[in-house]
Amino acid sequence: MAVEIGGTKLQVALGRPDGTILATRRGAVDPAGGAAGILAWIEGETHRLIDATGTQPTGIGVGFGGPVDSATGAVLVSHQIAGWEGFALRPWFEDRFHAPAIIANDANAAGWAEYCLGAGRGTRYFCYMNIGSGIGGALILDGRLLDGQGRGAGEIGHTYVPDWRSGAPGAADKLEHLCSGWAIEQRLRARRDYPPDSPIMRLCNGDPAAIDCAALAEAARAGDPDALDEIDRVADSVGIALANVITLFHPERIALGGGVSLMGDVLIAPVRRNVARRVFGPFRDRYEIVPCALAESVVIVGALLLAAEVL
Repeated sequence: MAVEIGGTKLQVALGRPDGTILATRRGAVDPAGGAAGILAWIEGETHRLIDATGTQPTGIGVGFGGPVDSATGAVLVSHQIAGWEGFALRPWFEDRFHAPAIIANDANAAGWAEYCLGAGRGTRYFCYMNIGSGIGGALILDGRLLDGQGRGAGEIGHTYVPDWRSGAPGAADKLEHLCSGWAIEQRLRARRDYPPDSPIMRLCNGDPAAIDCAALAEAARAGDPDALDEIDRVADSVGIALANVITLFHPERIALGGGVSLMGDVLIAPVRRNVARRVFGPFRDRYEIVPCALAESVVIVGALLLAAEVL
């Protein structure tokens, strides 16, 4: 059994230890319902999935959208949904579904899936970066998923980059606060100075409150200067963060996943350019930056692979 608990997306699945998905249920997070609402959805949908397939899980893997304590299976904090801090998530799953469980950060689960079955295949040193409602990362070093001291590692979204929004000299903020999907859309929707005939306004029917990252990408491809400027700022900040990752760990390949990365080359191409101009010179041209290969299934595939470790 595999579970994804994200900032916007929920998934439960039954599958095989090799990462093969047999059946899936998907849902959306209701932030007002907090952790309790998410747990109720998971319990209900999982029992319906078990009843529909006649399959009882023998192991459980969970990819959680925030840092967790690997030893105890407890949530440390969620930066997006209230009610998770200190919650004993592993015992909750084991009590309800009567199978051993493993709890991992969702980016770590996704990174392990990409390393084993996706864009990381064939490498020994690999980095996965998720740019979605939040920003996360995973590092695989010499074929092993890095978990730091048991509370995770590779938290790229919580590294600091220059804050272009501030006029103060030397101002900086977390990458996640500047470049996550939520941050980008909040910034775009707050603006009121778009030319009414611009591509981005046509795409949202003249209502800035309807702008999302997909519209931003389409507007940029149509040559909208405001959209291109926004993507350039995001790509510059992401480029700084990834250049530092490469300089510190020198992965052979970096895969970009998450909803914002679905912008495709309109974002990934300027990210590559910004990384190339900042990375440590001897490492230049000795890495790749590529799209994630496993798309929307990446977290639950990783959770299935991790669940095999507790069988």
